[in-house]
Amino acid sequence: MAKASNQESSDVRDNILAVGQRIMSGKGFSAVGLNEILTEAKVPKGSFYHYFGSKDAFGEALLAHYFEDYLADMDACLAQPGASVAQRLLQYFDMWRANQSFLDCQGKCLAVKLAAEVADLSEAMRAVLNHGTAAIVARLEAAIEAGVGDGSLAIDASARQVAASLYQLWLGASIMVKIVRDVGPFDAAMASTRAMLHLAH
Repeated sequence: MAKASNQESSDVRDNILAVGQRIMSGKGFSAVGLNEILTEAKVPKGSFYHYFGSKDAFGEALLAHYFEDYLADMDACLAQPGASVAQRLLQYFDMWRANQSFLDCQGKCLAVKLAAEVADLSEAMRAVLNHGTAAIVARLEAAIEAGVGDGSLAIDASARQVAASLYQLWLGASIMVKIVRDVGPFDAAMASTRAMLHLAH
């Protein structure tokens, strides 16, 4: 009986996080009130405070949950069998492009949407963003090193420098795509990615 209760509790928490992620990916953190999330999630305010001590604590949990899912998807993409490391990296950036739609990202662009806003609002949320983005860069670094090892790509700087530069390139492109409402910045980012990894166009 306790197991069912724990599962139910986990489901309620996950539902609040999923609804919050979807809404905040569209509107941002500050523009969304708890009532909007709770109405959409169909849970009372008391339930929210049972799981999250404050809106900031909710934001912290939301970002942690987002990066957990994101990194699992990234790991799956970079571990695909039957492809060179370079091909897997290009598939990852294709996935990035698909998930960062300027029209409707369905909650998959949360970090891009919230990064600049919450980094100044909350030290706890900034720390989660820092930890999550560092984990992404570390995975890119490992993949780049493996790609150099299997001969499918080449680099002119350290794998760490290239990984950081690629992440910053694509983060910037994601923001520009939202500004210009066109995928041109992603095309430019992919061309730069191929050049940095010495891949044929």
